Amino acid sequence: MSGTSSATPDDRPHPDDADVLVVGYGPAGQVLSILLARQGWRVTVVERWETPYPMPRATVFDGETARTLASLGIASSFDEIGEPVDAYDWRNAAGQTLLRMEFAAPGTHGWPDATTFHQPALEAALADRAAEFEDRGLLRVLRGHTATAVTDHADDGVTLTAETAAGEARTLKGAWLVGCDGANSFVRDHLDVGVTDLGFSFDWLLCDVVLNEHWAFTPANAQICDPARPTTVVGSGPGRRRWEFMRLPNESAEELNRAETAWRLLKSFDVTPENATLARHTVYTFRAALTDTWKKGRVLLAGDAAHSMPPFAGAGMCSGIRDVLNLSWKLDRVLRGSSDARLLDTYGPERRSHVLRTIELSVQLGKIVCVFDEEEAARRDAALTTGKTPDRPVAQPLREGVLHRTVGTVTAPPTGSLIPQGRVARDGVIGLFDQVVGTGFVLLTTEDPHAVLRDEQRAFLSGIGAHTARLVSGAETAAGAFADLDDVYIPFLASVRARFVLVRPDFHVFGVGRNTRELGMILDQLKNQLVMKEAGRPPRH
Repeated sequence: MSGTSSATPDDRPHPDDADVLVVGYGPAGQVLSILLARQGWRVTVVERWETPYPMPRATVFDGETARTLASLGIASSFDEIGEPVDAYDWRNAAGQTLLRMEFAAPGTHGWPDATTFHQPALEAALADRAAEFEDRGLLRVLRGHTATAVTDHADDGVTLTAETAAGEARTLKGAWLVGCDGANSFVRDHLDVGVTDLGFSFDWLLCDVVLNEHWAFTPANAQICDPARPTTVVGSGPGRRRWEFMRLPNESAEELNRAETAWRLLKSFDVTPENATLARHTVYTFRAALTDTWKKGRVLLAGDAAHSMPPFAGAGMCSGIRDVLNLSWKLDRVLRGSSDARLLDTYGPERRSHVLRTIELSVQLGKIVCVFDEEEAARRDAALTTGKTPDRPVAQPLREGVLHRTVGTVTAPPTGSLIPQGRVARDGVIGLFDQVVGTGFVLLTTEDPHAVLRDEQRAFLSGIGAHTARLVSGAETAAGAFADLDDVYIPFLASVRARFVLVRPDFHVFGVGRNTRELGMILDQLKNQLVMKEAGRPPRH
């Protein structure tokens, strides 16, 4: 089976053939499967658990992730599964605020900057969306199947062997295989790749609580940086909260992980069996680590299979969804035969660099709260109250990979940054940009594209499935133009002194141009970096 062009469904001789095999069906595996299936690719998922895990793991997603989830068609479920976060406070033992992160709703991406959510409800919403592709024969989810063997056949694809609990083996074939199978990834172990551990790890007691009545929490999320017992208090979706208590040096995980211990610690927050239900208590150990290799032959890693991080930036699940959004558009091009398979070699370097900086931020935040020594805590308090804050922003730009370069390998802002999102209008249709214009490659411009684009440039943009959007201010009108209702795009272009902005399908800016000459250079670079092939199947939108 060739991985550079896909057979049509009628060409497949066996029902166990797929374009892409996915191991693991948590949020990363679900999002990847939907992204590929909606492009028309056949996806088979192997998931070892018979039923979805009923307890939450992640508790927050950011505006960028909300934007991706909305593009899948599940935005209508957001109010049911989550609540916007107003702020995230870091307080010392005396209750003094050391650090505060404020979040807007809507934020930069058109959705709340942060949303606390109930993960099982999110997975159910994704499963409902995925069912539409299952009904069309594009997606198949094999629950209760454990991956046991992977064979990479080079140009002939990859074979996956999976077994049921009864020991029945099944052989599946695909052009590519993606391991989204979590921190204890079988696929990662099979690849035998190195893992870099940043050496920051602690045990915490996690308590998931269902409240019997409505409580108002302001701010929604907080870290209590008390050396006597570092504590996390965060939302976990409507009517749910999570408390986490750090294991002290003089106590064992066994004594900490008792229901009576959980209730004793919760009582200091006025949480008791009379007003709440303890849905779960467990001691977990967080790590700060990422795999050194994300692609080996026809097998790739994503999500927790590729990285794990402390929870303090709320970026674990979000990073996994960024992984698969990055990977999906590249797989789509390679499967169509429009790009050489070498395009996938950019996936690991792009994502690893980005994730490493995210993990470093999570560690930096963790070192604020994970302090037992009172003298060290006093020094920390003094530093933070005088304005010393973490030096890494939560939103990270791409720094390498498929990006426009001005000189050699140098990228210049805003290249690699995320494009914001606001509401636009055209021909009486009003909505967020992604819903009105569409997703994929996008060329934003303040110019009339018919007047400035050459025929070959229009053909190239059409060939990669790009949307060209001319923008005018909200008070203006122009034939075929989109009105910038929230003053997002016109000011953005002005701030970077550009008339053109080319955006990748994962919302990162590929490059900006001040004039038509620079636009031509940008388009030429993109064509080269996509490792274009002369023949390919048309985009599947």
